[in-house]
Amino acid sequence: MTSRMDLNREKKELLAGVISGEISYHKLDSLTDKETAVMIRRFALEEVSGFNFDHIQNFSIDVENATKKNVENMIGVIQVPLGVAGPLKVNGEFANDEFHLPLATTEGALIASVNRGCSVITISGGANVRVFQDVMTRAPVFRLENVIRAKEFADWLQDPEVLTRMKAKASETTRFGELVDVKPFVTGNSVYARFSYDTKDAMGMNMVTIATDAVLSLIEDEFGAIPISLSGNMCVDKKPAAINNILGRGKTVVADVTIPAELVEKRLKCKPEIMVEVNYRKNLLGSARAGSLGYNAHAANIIAAMYIACGQDPAHVVEGSSAITTMELTKYGDIYCSVTLPAMAIGTVGGGTNLGPQHECLRLLGANGSGTPPGSNAKKLAEIIASAVLAGEISLVGAQAAGHLAKAHAELGR
Repeated sequence: MTSRMDLNREKKELLAGVISGEISYHKLDSLTDKETAVMIRRFALEEVSGFNFDHIQNFSIDVENATKKNVENMIGVIQVPLGVAGPLKVNGEFANDEFHLPLATTEGALIASVNRGCSVITISGGANVRVFQDVMTRAPVFRLENVIRAKEFADWLQDPEVLTRMKAKASETTRFGELVDVKPFVTGNSVYARFSYDTKDAMGMNMVTIATDAVLSLIEDEFGAIPISLSGNMCVDKKPAAINNILGRGKTVVADVTIPAELVEKRLKCKPEIMVEVNYRKNLLGSARAGSLGYNAHAANIIAAMYIACGQDPAHVVEGSSAITTMELTKYGDIYCSVTLPAMAIGTVGGGTNLGPQHECLRLLGANGSGTPPGSNAKKLAEIIASAVLAGEISLVGAQAAGHLAKAHAELGR
């Protein structure tokens, strides 16, 4: 391992410049050797902080790739423990197989819980799952002179001929993305135009931002409306929002399974009717009383663990966690369970999916890179994650119905 003493004269001068503040962390990105830039930043931090890093310098990812696409002022890598749950049988349109789920987490008991849910679902015949919608959104805000002009603009945005021209303008910026729809929302003299795009296998936020920016020039030229901001917060990106739950954003996915009563009693150690009541009073009534936008037990746990493992943007857990979990008794006394995820912002190309460890996790699921047809791999990943969320919900509600939650955390989460 290289130490400060091993640096040549040029690198020592760079290090001294960073320590003194004459050279900024960011300026080091101009170096051709990106690994040297990472090392000098780390050495400088050790000098000013008074302690040495023992762990963050140990990694296998491609520094050149990471600093080009994922991170600025890089000093190392944070490692998160990675576990596996499964196999989980998934009966989807794009994911139709048994899968081993990669989950990156620091929460003890989580993977054990998901693993139990996977077992119950697989024995029950698998999770049925479908993608109902797939659009990524960007919503710029415009200020008009008055409400009369705002109405004219909102009507103009919905003109089919105008939409055709906007689609053509957006297509100039991307080979894969496609503008699908525009919905206007008016508040006083402010008009929010919510653009929806098909981004194929990419999560697509950069794609739709660039495309929408191009469309804004067309709007200025043809209508004269001046945008105040490229994002007016009705997209809605990385924030809990009812509009995402209602209209959807990213992948809108629903997964369900019916579990026989005897299997509930054998594997989950409780009765179906108790699980139904726990879900009703906890996930539905409790969430409503709290004013929550998520009606679930811990969907965010599974979404976060799979997002981190598979190179997704962890901040999108916000939208993904707005899930609704339902449980009801069938006429035969079995339990029907479902999860509805209205807004899963995920992709299998771009972003963190290019990093080595994350790419391997996507390969484990058979969902790495662009699919055939385009968009199929991202939908496959969405179906797998939704099924994993279903497994997590079933296991946790079952544990609470049986009174096992505290014991599990005491044994596995300490």
